[in-house]
Formats: sequence, structure tokens, C-alpha cells
Amino acid sequence: MADVHSAEIRSKNMRAIGTRDTAIERRIAVLLGELGIDFSVQDASLPGRPDFVLSQFEAVIFTNGCFWHKHPCPLFRVPATRREFWLKKIDANVMRDRRDHLALSKLGWRVLVVWECALRGRQKLSDRALLMRLEEWLCAAGRNSEIDPGGIHLSNKAQD
Repeated sequence: MADVHSAEIRSKNMRAIGTRDTAIERRIAVLLGELGIDFSVQDASLPGRPDFVLSQFEAVIFTNGCFWHKHPCPLFRVPATRREFWLKKIDANVMRDRRDHLALSKLGWRVLVVWECALRGRQKLSDRALLMRLEEWLCAAGRNSEIDPGGIHLSNKAQD
């Protein structure tokens, strides 16, 4: 199936996708604020430039888009055109995520990934449910975890 847009239009559309201050980042920032937690954003001194750094908890949070990070959920679909290109690009993102999460763990940071599908879509979690999961993770002794519509789970990206 051919792309419905010209190469120039497709390129313009892709460049418009933001990497900072996304809707899911803004929602997590509001929830962290409701919990009264101090945080900094996009710390370039840390591997992977985490979306949120919670120094008092030695924790970082990434808000991952399901498409860009290949989450096995309804929000991830391989594009019909240029499949090989997209899979190579997305697989590189996944490998970089693993590398960065492992590096953060070795530095003593706890890593949480909040998946886009937990914040939007048919199965999204309510703000109350998200608050409970965030608080549960921050208070727990565990290391790397993920939040998706099913709740909170241990991450398989980089375990200690």
C-alpha cells in the first residue's frame, strides 16, 4: 500500500512530533504534583535523558509512546508502508531503551516506564489508578517497573 502523503508532507508531519512536553508527560507531571513530589525534567546528564528525575527517591520515569517503543498493545501497529524501515528504527529505539535503563540501574537509579496506553485509549487508567500505581512504585523497594493498562509490572528491559 502506497503512502497517502508525498515524501515532503510525510517528513513535515514526522518532524512535528514532539519529544518534549508531550501530553502524556504533562499528565504525569500533574499527577506527581498532586503527590507533592519534587522532580526535574529531561536531565541530559543521565543516560536516556529521563522525562522525570525524582532525586529524593533515586528514581527516574520515562513516558514511552507505544508506537515508538514497540509496546505490545493496540496502540502499536507496524505501518503498512516501508515496514522494514520502521521496524529497524523502532527496534533501535528498543535497544537504546534497554541500554539506557541498564546504565541507570548501574548508577543506582530506579527506572519506571509509563506506557502511553496507560494514559490514553480504550483501556487507559483513571487518574486515581495512576496515582495509586505511582505511589506504590515510589514506596516499594523494587527496581525497574512499567505501568500499562494492566497495572504495574516488573520491567524486562534491565533488571539488576
